[in-house]
Amino acid sequence: MCDSTFTLGLVTNWLMDIRNTVGNIPMEWYKDLPHIGYDLDGRKIFKPLRSKDQLEEFLDKMENPDYWRTVHDKKTGQDIKLTDEQVDLVERLQKGQFGDLNYDPYQPAIDFFTHETMIHPVTNRPADKRSFIPSLIEKEKVSKLVHAIKMGWIQPRKPRDDTPTYYDLWAKEDPNAILGRHKMHVPAPKLPLPGHEQSYNPPPEYLMSEEERLAWEQQDPEDRKLPFLPQRFNCLRAVPGYARFIHERFERCLDLYLCPRQRKMRVNVDPEDLIPKLPKPRDLQPFPTIQSMIYKGHKDLVRCISVSPSGQWLVSGSDDCSVRFWEVSTGRCMKSVVLEGAVKSISWNPNPVLVLVAACVDRSVVLINPGLGDRLLCSATDQHISGYQPPEEEVQQPVTWEEAEGAEYSSGLRLWIKHQKEVKQVTFHARGDYFAVVLPDNGNSQVLIHQLSRRRSQNPFRKNKGQVQKVLFHPTRPFFFVATQRYVRVYNLLKQELTKKLLTNCKWVSSIAVHPAGDNLICGSYDSKLAWFDMDLSTKPYKVLRHHKKALRAVSFHKSYPLFASGSDDGSVIVCHGMVYNDLLQNPLIVPVKVLRGHAIHRDLGVLDVMFHPTQPWVFSSGADATIRLFT
Repeated sequence: MCDSTFTLGLVTNWLMDIRNTVGNIPMEWYKDLPHIGYDLDGRKIFKPLRSKDQLEEFLDKMENPDYWRTVHDKKTGQDIKLTDEQVDLVERLQKGQFGDLNYDPYQPAIDFFTHETMIHPVTNRPADKRSFIPSLIEKEKVSKLVHAIKMGWIQPRKPRDDTPTYYDLWAKEDPNAILGRHKMHVPAPKLPLPGHEQSYNPPPEYLMSEEERLAWEQQDPEDRKLPFLPQRFNCLRAVPGYARFIHERFERCLDLYLCPRQRKMRVNVDPEDLIPKLPKPRDLQPFPTIQSMIYKGHKDLVRCISVSPSGQWLVSGSDDCSVRFWEVSTGRCMKSVVLEGAVKSISWNPNPVLVLVAACVDRSVVLINPGLGDRLLCSATDQHISGYQPPEEEVQQPVTWEEAEGAEYSSGLRLWIKHQKEVKQVTFHARGDYFAVVLPDNGNSQVLIHQLSRRRSQNPFRKNKGQVQKVLFHPTRPFFFVATQRYVRVYNLLKQELTKKLLTNCKWVSSIAVHPAGDNLICGSYDSKLAWFDMDLSTKPYKVLRHHKKALRAVSFHKSYPLFASGSDDGSVIVCHGMVYNDLLQNPLIVPVKVLRGHAIHRDLGVLDVMFHPTQPWVFSSGADATIRLFT
């Protein structure tokens, strides 16, 4: 790069009229001045107006066909276009050739001095007088050197000693060192003494049968117990020479030569010190320990459950096309609503002012007012829904909002949100006005967010990366969690950007749950893994638990107690203590405390959903055996 620039500068200065008379000085001196030098008459040479930025320079490079032959003269500040002759000259100089095209470097040389002895000399100049007398200057230099040697300033060279020099590597070794060479010497292990199998007349039990001999021959040499076949001879004179004698001696020499022997200091470590010290489960109470109640009534597997914000009511959805409302304390079925299809997901509105339940049925999400609890709240919920006024200009939406009428209204149904595809999951925002749904399809509208007060729906993503499994709202901040098969993406709804991408290290994510504080997340998968993420720490799992033997179907956090639970197809619910400290330097404490069993496995399915009570340390679980169980 530097050689090419220097060559172009020489060509430009040689072939162009150099008007700048500043000389060979750094042109950076004129960087902050309006002129760039002086001409022959002493007048200032002003800089040309160069207002090209990098974009214009790039466009000029792409569009100008003569850009490659244009050079910038630093002394005049102008762009000079080289002619074809100048380009040829530059190419010849870069290749190391002569600048003149007509110069012949291989022309015949003129031999001024011949190898033949001539009669007349080339020059007949007489010799000088100084060639006959000693030089006074050399005499003075020699006298100075002699004086320096006499004074000892110049030492004569010592004769070279060619005898080899040896060094003792352990000369400075501490004799009291623990790892000293004299203490580290380990004698070579001796060969084992021959046994009965190596005798020339071994006992019959050491001789191999025909099957054992064939099996010994088929084994690899390193897998054989004996490196030879025991044989019997009548006398010692009949024993032939050992064919592997030289080979075994050579291997023995290699072992002695190549295998290092060193005495290693053994570290005495108590095995109990290597096990992490976890608190005892009885010190971590309260947590659910026994099965207290069974809610029976469904005829098919119960896929989803949800608890009211007060903790008094429980709602369940089943494949028998019914939604049942239960009283938690008594186990009584207070109400049953029959829908058009199997209920895939259900969610109770977390806002205690609105008594609403959202259920996913085929391609629709139905909002149900159960009419339980305070009648004023139920009537206020109906007024909130009926008080909607449609806008003057209808906005095109991906769904259709329809109000229930007649028998549907009397049974508790209030709104139908009909989608174009089957709905898999529904989840509410913490304030209760927004709720999100998941459509299990590979299209771009896999996630939709609905607003209840304005009856508006929108698709927050232009393109979904992967097949969406679950979605979740952050409990306190405007974050939105989207779980695909292998990743969990965290989006900021206000800034409309991706905040984090969590690597689950799982084959297929089945469920997610967020800690009430919002900084930790657990993720269950179909390959029997439960991953705990500390989002302030890393995008990789802080800890991976493999307590279940089969696929995990649901995970859940308690809202007030440091508990989380996971349900699996092995029919068990494992409750763990998960304490998150306010000190950011202290890692979360995760301790499994109880395995709850009770569900029967039906069609290779066990526990399908897990939900904690909002105020008590109780856990609800629904299973494929058409029951709901309460553990307290």
